[in-house]
Amino acid sequence: MDPARIDVRGELICGRDVTIDVGCVFEGRVELGDGVTVGPNNVLINAKIAAGAQIKPFCHIEEAVVGEKSLIGPYARLRPGTELAEDVHVGNFVEIKNSKVAAHSKANHLSYVGDATVGSRVNIGAGTITCNYDGANKLRTVIEDEVFIGSDTQLIAPVTVGKGATLGAVTTLTKNAPAGKLTISRSTQITLDKWTRPVKK
Repeated sequence: MDPARIDVRGELICGRDVTIDVGCVFEGRVELGDGVTVGPNNVLINAKIAAGAQIKPFCHIEEAVVGEKSLIGPYARLRPGTELAEDVHVGNFVEIKNSKVAAHSKANHLSYVGDATVGSRVNIGAGTITCNYDGANKLRTVIEDEVFIGSDTQLIAPVTVGKGATLGAVTTLTKNAPAGKLTISRSTQITLDKWTRPVKK
C-alpha cells in the first residue's frame, strides 16, 4: 500500500496479487503465497503464509506455517512450531505454540493452545486453555476431529478429547473425554442468603 512504510529485514518472497499494508516488519525468510493479504502493523519472522490467507492487523507470527485461506487475527500470536492447515480461523488474543491445527478448525477468542494436536472442524470456545506445563515438563493435548469445546475450559495435559466430543463450558478436564459424549465438570451453584457486600470504610 505504501512501499516506504514496511521493513524487510531478510528475504520476502511474494506470489501474485499479494497485498501488504503499512507498518509491517518481515524478518528472516517470509513466504507469502498468491492472493495473501497482510493488514497493517504485523510482524512476520521466518513464516510461510499459504495462498489466499488473510492476516488482519497487529499479529505476531514467528516460525509458523499458515494454511490456505486461513484467517488470522487481529491481535493473534503464532509462536514457533505452529502449523495451521487450510481454512483455520485464529481470532483476537489467541496464542498458539508448537501445535498442529487441522483444516476448518477455529479458535476465535482469548485462548491459549500450546503443545497440542487439534483435528479438523474443531471449535475452541473463548477462554479455553491447554495447561501444558506442570512446572518441569511440557505435556501434550490431543483434540480429535469435530470436537466442540465450551468457553472457559481448561485441558490439563496430557489428555485426549475423543472425536465428536463436547466439553461443557467451564470444564476442567483432567481425564480423557470419550468420543461423541458430553463431558462436564462444575461445582454446585449456591446462594448465601445472609451474605452482605463489604462497604468501604
